Amino acid sequence: MLDRRGFLNVCSGLGLTGTLLPGVLWAQAQSQGASKITKEMIENAAAIADVHIPDETKEMMLDNLNQRVKGYEDIYALHIPNTVPPCLVFDPVLPGMKLEAERHSTRASKASAIAAPSTPKNLEEVAFANVRELAELVRTKKVSSVALTEMYLERLKRYDPTLKFVVTLTEERALAQAKEADREIAAGKYRGPLHGLPWGAKDLLAAKGYPTTWGAGGFEKQMIEEDATVVKRLDEAGAVLVAKLTLGALALGDNWFGGVTRNPWKTGQGSSGSSAGPASATAAGCVAFSIGSETLGSISSPSTRCGCTGLRPSFGLVPRTGAMALSWSMDKLGPICRAVEDCALVLEAIYGPDGADPSVKDAAFHWDATFDWRKLRVGYLKADFEPQLPPEAPKEEPAATPEEQQKRDEQKRRREAARARNEYDRRFNDAALAKLKEMGVNLIAVEMPKFPYQSMVTMLTAEAAAAFDELTRTGRDKLLTSQRAFDWPNSFRSARFIPAVEYIQASRARRMAMDAVAKVFEGVDVIVAPTNGDQLVVTNLTGHPSVILPNGFRGEDAAKPPTDDPSDFQNAGGPGTPVSLTFLGNLYGEAKLLVFAKAYQDATDFHRKHPQL
Repeated sequence: MLDRRGFLNVCSGLGLTGTLLPGVLWAQAQSQGASKITKEMIENAAAIADVHIPDETKEMMLDNLNQRVKGYEDIYALHIPNTVPPCLVFDPVLPGMKLEAERHSTRASKASAIAAPSTPKNLEEVAFANVRELAELVRTKKVSSVALTEMYLERLKRYDPTLKFVVTLTEERALAQAKEADREIAAGKYRGPLHGLPWGAKDLLAAKGYPTTWGAGGFEKQMIEEDATVVKRLDEAGAVLVAKLTLGALALGDNWFGGVTRNPWKTGQGSSGSSAGPASATAAGCVAFSIGSETLGSISSPSTRCGCTGLRPSFGLVPRTGAMALSWSMDKLGPICRAVEDCALVLEAIYGPDGADPSVKDAAFHWDATFDWRKLRVGYLKADFEPQLPPEAPKEEPAATPEEQQKRDEQKRRREAARARNEYDRRFNDAALAKLKEMGVNLIAVEMPKFPYQSMVTMLTAEAAAAFDELTRTGRDKLLTSQRAFDWPNSFRSARFIPAVEYIQASRARRMAMDAVAKVFEGVDVIVAPTNGDQLVVTNLTGHPSVILPNGFRGEDAAKPPTDDPSDFQNAGGPGTPVSLTFLGNLYGEAKLLVFAKAYQDATDFHRKHPQL
């Protein structure tokens, strides 16, 4: 039999590793039990890989292709851990862009009435209070950190059987931290607005002494004996880690090895993902705030489903050291909270270079709740707010078997349900524009440049497959809970057929898109957008920040989901469930973005509602 590593290295020497050709050739040779590559195999592989090879050169290739030399398997033998990044670093900063590095002190808003004058009779009265309010209760010693921590731990235990949002409680660590926080505050050493506040970490963040499972079967007992940078920084801010919260396996969806994390507003639904546990626990009043991550919607989607306020920071603002890598050029860590200012106060504690994540910029974030948001230039994606034309009627389909027809009917039913939900939800987008105009905002119509953004997502898929390559090659991917066509095991296997040339071409197209989107932001400070739309893919690729906040609740006349399966993403919406609105900001323009989002949130007050559990 042929030696695979030698074969692939020969392909590399011939300049063929940038195509599908080597892998296809190797697969043919293995399937046919061949002792060497043949001319016919080259022809078949070239056709699949869409590579033109002149007939007269094929004979010349045979000797080289059949030489025995070292290749890819020498790299496989290194068993590269997930913590090792590639030597290429994605940089969203374009030539001529200047970043402000000088830091200024925080200016928080005044604490609201909930924090005045006396200790709550029942501590659960403040379970849904925001960070600013809880901070004032702790600072003024009306509530101790220990009492707050015990209350949230008890709620986590009480509601986890229904919502399935906890992977590991960090109870011993939490109570020790809370006692220390109370001791420091009593001694006059107040560290700031997060001091003594209990929080939850998406379980892709390492915390020393506790499993870091990545939500994935086969990793349930994985111990990473270090604290992620974000965990360290929240420790320094005096925050209290109470739980490692769920994520869909390897940061996809809400289906993890312990079940499906649920939406507190409608527990028959999943909470969406992949920051499933952070959004669910925050919405359910079981933590003061949480940390999630987003690569392509993993803060936005669960924040929408659970009615939270989520911040996806600019790429390169928050260090990812100690966090599971999925896509080195797209992963971002950010807070999921109950209010916009919560996100700002948490971001203050976690942003900035740590000397370990080379993607992080020395860019300053200044939270000033007193900033006059009326000075900001506000754009809106006009076309995305307008009614969408109904899709053309499908052409007459060929005759189908009963099984095929059943599948077509199911797909049609799902399309109609999604269309009905989108049409119903448009009223909330219209109301948002009306509210902004009522606030005196002069909305400037803008649009995102037209590019094949979905095709650029090839980069994410390829990077994710590389991050978990050994999982695929060893067959341990079968341990992951979900094995559907769109789940990681199938995506990782398929990604091995992405040509290296096409990855680089996607990167070049991405750079063109970055240049074009930067021009859009030259004329505005903030852009208002429907949450469901192309902007999600666009800004995750360009690295721009976004804030997602609740924007109302569906009424009893809302269309019901087409399925009641909690693991089905189409099981969304329905009476009593939240909708959201998204605000986009300039790169490293979180301060202006957040102050405007806060102004809108204060004018609407949807974030004050909470599920009745």
